[in-house]
Amino acid sequence: MLASKSFEILDKSNEDVEKVCWMVVHEHHHGLKPFEYDIREIDETLYLEVLKTTKERMKQ
Repeated sequence: MLASKSFEILDKSNEDVEKVCWMVVHEHHHGLKPFEYDIREIDETLYLEVLKTTKERMKQ
């Protein structure tokens, strides 16, 4: 679900994949989108899985 959301955002923007995946996981984890210089921690395992899945979908 989160990878799909990342993929949709990337399809509509020129943002880099790592940033978009981090933002999506941050929103999922904290309940709101990150703001500038937001340093709250996220679930790194979840982030890496979302990043991997999103990159795989981009190759298709």
